Amino acid sequence: MRTWRRRIIPYLFVSPFFVGYAVFYLYPVLWALYLSFFQKVGIAGDARFVGIDNYIRLLDDTLFIKALVNTSYYAAGSIFLIVPAALGLALVLTIRNLRLREFFRLFFFSPIITSGVVVAIIFGLVFNEEYGLLNNYILAPLGLDMVRWLREPVWIMPAIIIMGLWRFTGLNALYFMAGLQNIPPEVKEAAIIDGANRWQLFRHIILPLLRPVLIFVMTFAIIGSYNLFGEPAVLLGSEGGASNAGLFMTMYLYLTGFRFLKFGYAAAIGYALALIILVLTLIQLRLLGMFRED
Repeated sequence: MRTWRRRIIPYLFVSPFFVGYAVFYLYPVLWALYLSFFQKVGIAGDARFVGIDNYIRLLDDTLFIKALVNTSYYAAGSIFLIVPAALGLALVLTIRNLRLREFFRLFFFSPIITSGVVVAIIFGLVFNEEYGLLNNYILAPLGLDMVRWLREPVWIMPAIIIMGLWRFTGLNALYFMAGLQNIPPEVKEAAIIDGANRWQLFRHIILPLLRPVLIFVMTFAIIGSYNLFGEPAVLLGSEGGASNAGLFMTMYLYLTGFRFLKFGYAAAIGYALALIILVLTLIQLRLLGMFRED
Protein backbone atom coordinates (compact mmCIF):
# COMPACT_ATOMS: atom_id res chain seq x y z
CA MET A 1 0.00 0.00 0.00
CA ARG A 2 2.79 2.40 0.88
CA THR A 3 4.63 1.58 -2.37
CA TRP A 4 1.46 2.27 -4.38
CA ARG A 5 1.08 5.67 -2.70
CA ARG A 6 4.69 6.59 -3.42
CA ARG A 7 4.12 5.83 -7.09
CA ILE A 8 0.83 7.69 -7.44
CA ILE A 9 1.61 10.85 -5.43
CA PRO A 10 4.02 12.39 -8.03
CA TYR A 11 1.34 12.00 -10.70
CA LEU A 12 -1.18 13.73 -8.46
CA PHE A 13 1.15 16.72 -8.11
CA VAL A 14 1.60 17.13 -11.88
CA SER A 15 -2.00 16.26 -12.80
CA PRO A 16 -3.39 19.84 -12.46
CA PHE A 17 -1.16 20.98 -15.32
CA PHE A 18 -2.19 18.14 -17.61
CA VAL A 19 -5.87 18.52 -16.73
CA GLY A 20 -5.73 22.26 -17.40
CA TYR A 21 -3.80 21.69 -20.63
CA ALA A 22 -6.32 19.12 -21.84
CA VAL A 23 -9.39 21.18 -20.92
CA PHE A 24 -8.27 24.66 -21.97
CA TYR A 25 -5.93 23.91 -24.89
CA LEU A 26 -5.99 20.38 -26.31
CA TYR A 27 -9.77 19.98 -26.35
CA PRO A 28 -10.45 23.41 -28.01
CA VAL A 29 -7.77 22.75 -30.64
CA LEU A 30 -9.16 19.33 -31.55
CA TRP A 31 -12.75 20.58 -31.43
CA ALA A 32 -11.87 23.46 -33.77
CA LEU A 33 -10.27 21.01 -36.21
CA TYR A 34 -13.43 18.87 -36.13
CA LEU A 35 -15.64 21.95 -36.50
CA SER A 36 -13.68 23.20 -39.53
CA PHE A 37 -15.20 20.39 -41.60
CA PHE A 38 -18.74 21.48 -40.78
CA GLN A 39 -20.98 24.38 -41.68
CA LYS A 40 -22.27 25.72 -38.40
CA VAL A 41 -23.94 29.13 -38.02
CA GLY A 42 -24.94 30.32 -34.55
CA ILE A 43 -24.53 28.65 -31.20
CA ALA A 44 -27.76 26.68 -31.43
CA GLY A 45 -27.54 26.01 -35.18
CA ASP A 46 -27.18 22.51 -36.56
CA ALA A 47 -23.77 21.46 -37.87
CA ARG A 48 -23.76 20.13 -41.45
CA PHE A 49 -20.75 18.18 -42.69
CA VAL A 50 -19.16 19.86 -45.72
CA GLY A 51 -15.72 18.22 -45.80
CA ILE A 52 -12.99 20.55 -47.02
CA ASP A 53 -15.42 23.05 -48.56
CA ASN A 54 -14.61 25.61 -45.87
CA TYR A 55 -10.95 25.48 -46.86
CA ILE A 56 -11.75 25.68 -50.57
CA ARG A 57 -13.92 28.75 -49.94
CA LEU A 58 -10.92 30.55 -48.51
CA LEU A 59 -9.30 30.61 -51.96
CA ASP A 60 -12.22 32.64 -53.37
CA ASP A 61 -12.84 34.78 -50.29
CA THR A 62 -11.74 38.31 -51.19
CA LEU A 63 -11.71 39.45 -47.54
CA PHE A 64 -9.55 36.50 -46.54
CA ILE A 65 -7.10 37.24 -49.37
CA LYS A 66 -7.10 40.91 -48.35
CA ALA A 67 -6.37 40.00 -44.73
CA LEU A 68 -3.62 37.59 -45.84
CA VAL A 69 -1.95 40.28 -47.98
CA ASN A 70 -2.18 42.86 -45.17
CA THR A 71 -0.77 40.47 -42.59
CA SER A 72 2.06 39.44 -44.91
CA TYR A 73 2.79 43.14 -45.54
CA TYR A 74 3.21 43.69 -41.81
CA ALA A 75 5.28 40.50 -41.45
CA ALA A 76 7.62 41.76 -44.18
CA GLY A 77 7.92 45.05 -42.32
CA SER A 78 8.77 43.16 -39.13
CA ILE A 79 11.51 41.13 -40.82
CA PHE A 80 13.06 43.80 -43.03
CA LEU A 81 12.57 46.87 -40.83
CA ILE A 82 11.94 46.05 -37.18
CA VAL A 83 14.50 43.24 -36.85
CA PRO A 84 17.37 45.19 -38.52
CA ALA A 85 16.48 48.25 -36.43
CA ALA A 86 16.64 46.10 -33.30
CA LEU A 87 20.04 44.69 -34.32
CA GLY A 88 21.38 48.18 -34.98
CA LEU A 89 20.06 49.40 -31.65
CA ALA A 90 21.66 46.44 -29.87
CA LEU A 91 25.02 47.19 -31.48
CA VAL A 92 24.81 50.76 -30.24
CA LEU A 93 23.70 49.82 -26.72
CA THR A 94 26.56 47.36 -26.29
CA ILE A 95 29.25 50.01 -26.88
CA ARG A 96 31.44 49.95 -23.79
CA ASN A 97 31.93 53.68 -23.28
CA LEU A 98 28.36 54.71 -24.09
CA ARG A 99 27.15 57.16 -21.44
CA LEU A 100 23.77 56.47 -19.79
CA ARG A 101 23.74 53.04 -21.41
CA GLU A 102 21.54 51.45 -18.75
CA PHE A 103 19.04 54.31 -19.01
CA PHE A 104 18.76 53.87 -22.77
CA ARG A 105 18.29 50.13 -22.36
CA LEU A 106 15.38 50.70 -19.98
CA PHE A 107 14.00 53.49 -22.17
CA PHE A 108 13.87 51.37 -25.32
CA PHE A 109 12.55 48.29 -23.50
CA SER A 110 9.69 50.09 -21.72
CA PRO A 111 7.22 50.05 -24.69
CA ILE A 112 6.85 46.28 -24.48
CA ILE A 113 5.50 46.47 -20.91
CA THR A 114 2.80 48.91 -22.05
CA SER A 115 -0.60 47.43 -22.83
CA GLY A 116 -1.30 47.02 -26.53
CA VAL A 117 -4.64 48.78 -26.10
CA VAL A 118 -2.93 51.78 -24.53
CA VAL A 119 -0.33 51.82 -27.31
CA ALA A 120 -3.06 51.81 -29.96
CA ILE A 121 -4.92 54.67 -28.27
CA ILE A 122 -1.72 56.73 -28.01
CA PHE A 123 -0.82 56.14 -31.66
CA GLY A 124 -4.36 57.03 -32.64
CA LEU A 125 -3.47 60.51 -31.38
CA VAL A 126 0.02 60.40 -32.94
CA PHE A 127 -1.45 59.65 -36.38
CA ASN A 128 -4.27 62.17 -36.13
CA GLU A 129 -4.25 64.23 -39.32
CA GLU A 130 -5.18 67.55 -37.64
CA TYR A 131 -3.17 67.70 -34.40
CA GLY A 132 -1.11 64.50 -34.44
CA LEU A 133 2.57 64.38 -33.57
CA LEU A 134 3.75 63.14 -36.97
CA ASN A 135 1.91 65.69 -39.08
CA ASN A 136 2.34 68.77 -36.92
CA TYR A 137 5.78 68.29 -35.39
CA ILE A 138 7.67 66.21 -37.97
CA LEU A 139 6.16 66.58 -41.45
CA ALA A 140 5.01 70.21 -41.19
CA PRO A 141 8.40 71.64 -40.10
CA LEU A 142 9.97 69.82 -43.05
CA GLY A 143 7.53 71.46 -45.43
CA LEU A 144 5.80 68.19 -46.29
CA ASP A 145 2.09 67.74 -46.81
CA MET A 146 0.04 66.28 -43.99
CA VAL A 147 -0.75 62.60 -44.32
CA ARG A 148 -4.12 61.03 -43.53
CA TRP A 149 -2.49 58.07 -41.83
CA LEU A 150 -5.62 56.24 -40.71
CA ARG A 151 -8.02 57.37 -43.46
CA GLU A 152 -6.19 56.68 -46.70
CA PRO A 153 -5.76 52.92 -47.39
CA VAL A 154 -2.24 53.35 -48.78
CA TRP A 155 -0.96 54.78 -45.47
CA ILE A 156 -2.70 52.45 -43.02
CA MET A 157 -0.22 49.56 -43.12
CA PRO A 158 2.84 51.87 -42.93
CA ALA A 159 1.23 53.44 -39.85
CA ILE A 160 0.81 50.04 -38.20
CA ILE A 161 4.42 49.14 -39.03
CA ILE A 162 5.59 52.41 -37.47
CA MET A 163 3.63 51.52 -34.34
CA GLY A 164 5.20 48.04 -34.33
CA LEU A 165 8.64 49.58 -34.83
CA TRP A 166 8.17 51.68 -31.70
CA ARG A 167 6.77 48.84 -29.63
CA PHE A 168 8.85 45.79 -30.54
CA THR A 169 12.29 47.15 -31.47
CA GLY A 170 13.40 47.42 -27.85
CA LEU A 171 12.37 43.86 -27.00
CA ASN A 172 14.17 42.38 -29.99
CA ALA A 173 17.20 44.54 -29.24
CA LEU A 174 17.31 42.96 -25.77
CA TYR A 175 17.62 39.50 -27.36
CA PHE A 176 20.38 40.71 -29.68
CA MET A 177 22.23 42.34 -26.78
CA ALA A 178 22.23 39.04 -24.93
CA GLY A 179 23.71 37.36 -28.00
CA LEU A 180 26.32 40.07 -28.52
CA GLN A 181 27.47 39.87 -24.92
CA ASN A 182 28.01 36.10 -25.30
CA ILE A 183 30.45 36.53 -28.20
CA PRO A 184 33.98 35.95 -26.83
CA PRO A 185 36.03 39.19 -27.00
CA GLU A 186 39.07 37.16 -28.03
CA VAL A 187 37.41 36.24 -31.34
CA LYS A 188 36.77 39.88 -32.23
CA GLU A 189 40.23 40.94 -31.11
CA ALA A 190 41.83 38.24 -33.25
CA ALA A 191 39.86 39.41 -36.29
CA ILE A 192 40.92 43.03 -35.70
CA ILE A 193 44.58 41.97 -35.38
CA ASP A 194 44.26 40.14 -38.70
CA GLY A 195 43.20 43.41 -40.31
CA ALA A 196 39.40 43.13 -40.39
CA ASN A 197 37.54 46.44 -40.56
CA ARG A 198 34.22 47.07 -38.81
CA TRP A 199 32.08 45.82 -41.67
CA GLN A 200 34.16 42.67 -42.12
CA LEU A 201 34.05 42.09 -38.35
CA PHE A 202 30.27 42.39 -38.38
CA ARG A 203 29.73 40.39 -41.58
CA HIS A 204 32.10 37.47 -40.95
CA ILE A 205 32.33 37.26 -37.15
CA ILE A 206 29.43 38.88 -35.31
CA LEU A 207 26.57 37.99 -37.65
CA PRO A 208 27.41 34.25 -37.97
CA LEU A 209 27.79 33.96 -34.20
CA LEU A 210 24.44 35.71 -33.78
CA ARG A 211 22.66 33.21 -36.00
CA PRO A 212 20.87 31.34 -33.15
CA VAL A 213 19.53 34.62 -31.75
CA LEU A 214 18.63 35.83 -35.25
CA ILE A 215 16.69 32.63 -35.91
CA PHE A 216 14.85 33.03 -32.61
CA VAL A 217 13.98 36.69 -33.21
CA MET A 218 12.86 36.21 -36.82
CA THR A 219 10.79 33.14 -35.94
CA PHE A 220 8.89 35.00 -33.27
CA ALA A 221 8.61 38.03 -35.55
CA ILE A 222 6.73 35.89 -38.08
CA ILE A 223 4.55 34.25 -35.44
CA GLY A 224 3.81 37.56 -33.74
CA SER A 225 3.00 39.30 -37.02
CA TYR A 226 0.43 36.71 -38.05
CA ASN A 227 -1.09 36.71 -34.56
CA LEU A 228 -1.33 40.49 -34.20
CA PHE A 229 -4.83 41.57 -33.19
CA GLY A 230 -5.22 44.07 -30.37
CA GLU A 231 -3.31 47.06 -31.70
CA PRO A 232 -4.83 47.26 -35.22
CA ALA A 233 -8.30 46.37 -33.92
CA VAL A 234 -8.26 49.26 -31.43
CA LEU A 235 -6.54 51.65 -33.83
CA LEU A 236 -8.78 51.00 -36.85
CA GLY A 237 -11.78 49.04 -35.66
CA SER A 238 -12.45 45.34 -36.13
CA GLU A 239 -12.98 45.75 -39.90
CA GLY A 240 -9.57 47.26 -40.51
CA GLY A 241 -10.45 50.83 -41.43
CA ALA A 242 -10.92 52.26 -44.92
CA SER A 243 -11.22 49.58 -47.63
CA ASN A 244 -10.21 46.98 -45.03
CA ALA A 245 -6.62 48.19 -45.53
CA GLY A 246 -5.72 47.29 -41.94
CA LEU A 247 -7.64 44.01 -41.72
CA PHE A 248 -5.44 41.25 -40.27
CA MET A 249 -6.20 37.54 -40.44
CA THR A 250 -6.89 37.37 -36.72
CA MET A 251 -9.37 40.24 -37.07
CA TYR A 252 -11.15 38.47 -39.94
CA LEU A 253 -11.30 35.30 -37.83
CA TYR A 254 -12.86 37.36 -35.03
CA LEU A 255 -15.42 38.91 -37.37
CA THR A 256 -16.35 35.55 -38.87
CA GLY A 257 -16.66 33.72 -35.58
CA PHE A 258 -17.99 36.29 -33.13
CA ARG A 259 -19.88 38.79 -35.28
CA PHE A 260 -21.26 36.59 -38.06
CA LEU A 261 -21.27 33.43 -35.88
CA LYS A 262 -19.94 31.24 -38.70
CA PHE A 263 -18.07 28.95 -36.38
CA GLY A 264 -17.16 26.26 -38.91
CA TYR A 265 -15.71 28.75 -41.37
CA ALA A 266 -13.91 30.61 -38.56
CA ALA A 267 -12.30 27.34 -37.45
CA ALA A 268 -11.07 26.78 -41.01
CA ILE A 269 -9.58 30.30 -41.03
CA GLY A 270 -7.80 29.54 -37.76
CA TYR A 271 -6.24 26.36 -39.09
CA ALA A 272 -5.30 28.04 -42.37
CA LEU A 273 -3.55 30.72 -40.32
CA ALA A 274 -1.70 28.08 -38.29
CA LEU A 275 -0.62 26.29 -41.49
CA ILE A 276 0.65 29.53 -43.05
CA ILE A 277 2.69 30.33 -39.92
CA LEU A 278 4.14 26.81 -39.90
CA VAL A 279 5.14 26.89 -43.58
CA LEU A 280 6.68 30.37 -43.37
CA THR A 281 8.56 29.46 -40.20
CA LEU A 282 10.01 26.31 -41.78
CA ILE A 283 11.05 28.28 -44.89
CA GLN A 284 12.70 30.92 -42.74
CA LEU A 285 14.50 28.29 -40.64
CA ARG A 286 15.71 26.63 -43.83
CA LEU A 287 17.02 29.90 -45.30
CA LEU A 288 18.84 30.76 -42.07
CA GLY A 289 20.49 27.34 -41.96
CA MET A 290 18.76 25.98 -38.87
CA PHE A 291 18.98 22.44 -40.21
CA ARG A 292 22.51 22.82 -41.56
CA GLU A 293 25.35 21.11 -39.76
CA ASP A 294 28.30 23.48 -39.25
